[in-house]
Amino acid sequence: MKMLICVGAAALALAACSKAPEAVDDRPKVEGEHVVFPAGSTQTKALTTLVAATVTEEVLPLSGRLIWDETRTVRVFAPLGGRIVKLGVSPGDKVKAGDTLATLTSPDFGAAQAEAAKAAADFGVAAKSVERARELHKAGVIADKDMEQAEAEFARAGAERKRTTARARAYGSLDNNVDQQFALRAPIAGTLVERNANPGQEVHPEQGGDTPLFVISDPSHLWVNLDLPETAIGSVEPGMKVRLKISALSDEVREATVSHVADFIDPNTRRMRARAVIENADRRLKAEMFANAEITVSRAGFILIPSSTVILLGKTQYVFVEESPGRFRRQTVVADDSGFGSMRVREGLKEGDKVVSEGALLLQQIISKSAIR
Repeated sequence: MKMLICVGAAALALAACSKAPEAVDDRPKVEGEHVVFPAGSTQTKALTTLVAATVTEEVLPLSGRLIWDETRTVRVFAPLGGRIVKLGVSPGDKVKAGDTLATLTSPDFGAAQAEAAKAAADFGVAAKSVERARELHKAGVIADKDMEQAEAEFARAGAERKRTTARARAYGSLDNNVDQQFALRAPIAGTLVERNANPGQEVHPEQGGDTPLFVISDPSHLWVNLDLPETAIGSVEPGMKVRLKISALSDEVREATVSHVADFIDPNTRRMRARAVIENADRRLKAEMFANAEITVSRAGFILIPSSTVILLGKTQYVFVEESPGRFRRQTVVADDSGFGSMRVREGLKEGDKVVSEGALLLQQIISKSAIR
């Protein structure tokens, strides 16, 4: 009997020890605008917070493209039709203003030379005619109207000579020789950075809107085209420094200076164009390179938070603030988009608040489900 009692007690003790523990309820509770998690709740592991801080500067990430400095660049086209018979320069050559880039055989230029030569000859004849007329008129041999006609013919010949000479000189002809050889000359000094001309190539003035025959520039100075968002209006001004990270040069960092900010916004992209200048003495930077640019702008004091922290319900913006471990408050804020994945908070937060940066949507879903019940 004693043995049976001991066995029964042991069985009862074993059953008591093997009984499963009661499940812990870690479901959050909603108290108005608050979400409260029980101590030790695993759901809080999905939440990340950041400490709100007031900033007075903002770094704007921009896209940039390097181009030729247009104040030091000229694109050369043929002003008349013809065929290239000789080239005087190669890409990379340094040229002076007036150097011959190419020689063309041009019937148009020959016609201009011939007109100038004919006008010069006609002027000579008219000069002799008017001189004789003056002598005859003085001697009373010819009438006044004949004298006036000779004077008028002389004036017309002089005007025609000036016109044709000016036209020929505009093309580079300095004498009355008719050879149809037109020299296409460099209008400025610099480096020949591009050549799209070959011997035997036919050229025409109407090609002016296409690729230029020659491009002369100064590669030691470049421009950087920057695209600014509308939110940067008034913040970026000439004289500000821009940091450029050139991916083609292993993320080498260079510094440029803003020289111009456009007065209009592109209606298609809603972006504003700015231009910076950069020195390129080592010639490692190349036109048409792309660069990641950064510019630091001053702002009135505000709190900057990631856009993912802000929830928009209707027209109202909310964030969640951690008041204590496991206790989160839904807070109304007034914020505007900074244009680069961040929001500027104008009202609703103060410095030091712990804002939920990841998991805000989860908290909002908890409140929404509670409201449905």
